[in-house]
Amino acid sequence: MKHLLANIPWHALTGPHAAYAAGSGGARRYAVGFSPIVGFEDAAHPDFDALAPHCAADEHFYVIGWSAAAPKGWQIEAEKTIVKMVWDGAAPDDDASLQAIALGPQHAPQALELATLTRPGPFGLRTPELGEYFGCFDGERLIAMAGERMAAASLREISGVCTHPDAQGQGLAGRLMRKLLRRQVLRGELPFLHVMRDNELAYRLYLRMGFKVYSESVVRVISRG
Repeated sequence: MKHLLANIPWHALTGPHAAYAAGSGGARRYAVGFSPIVGFEDAAHPDFDALAPHCAADEHFYVIGWSAAAPKGWQIEAEKTIVKMVWDGAAPDDDASLQAIALGPQHAPQALELATLTRPGPFGLRTPELGEYFGCFDGERLIAMAGERMAAASLREISGVCTHPDAQGQGLAGRLMRKLLRRQVLRGELPFLHVMRDNELAYRLYLRMGFKVYSESVVRVISRG
């Protein structure tokens, strides 16, 4: 099962999330409104010709595991190292004192606003439709959230973890993550996540929580030139 992690965007977009995908041949992308992530059947040798008809010129996409030169008609806008981490522990204890609610479609604008402010990774207005999302509120304002994104077989990604600057230092993001971890483990799923290698604070936090490094690879932001 873990071998699916080596190319998780492709396996998600052609598997559990096929209904949210666009593309053909050896290329898929999340449809407009979802997280701007693309997956290729051969991640090291992407089929950009198959992807191009499904992408607008003003869109920007994240692609993992491809390090060659950009083909004609495409440009690389950013490049970093991303770490895949896999949960290596039992289900966390139930945190009965956590005041969190399940986020629904009515919360999507607030979720996008918080993600745009804090930049936890590629996020779209419809991203919360990809799995369970939980959030903490200060009155009517969403101040922290965590949810699920890519999935394949029993693998389930934790993503969209962020806290408003005004609410940092309360441990809300970690508590929300543990809520998700508990639910995933009890369902028999294997949680995993992605973190940028230069995000040292988050990387160390995830290690302390019980995640183990699975792999490191290049991640790029690309667009049609």
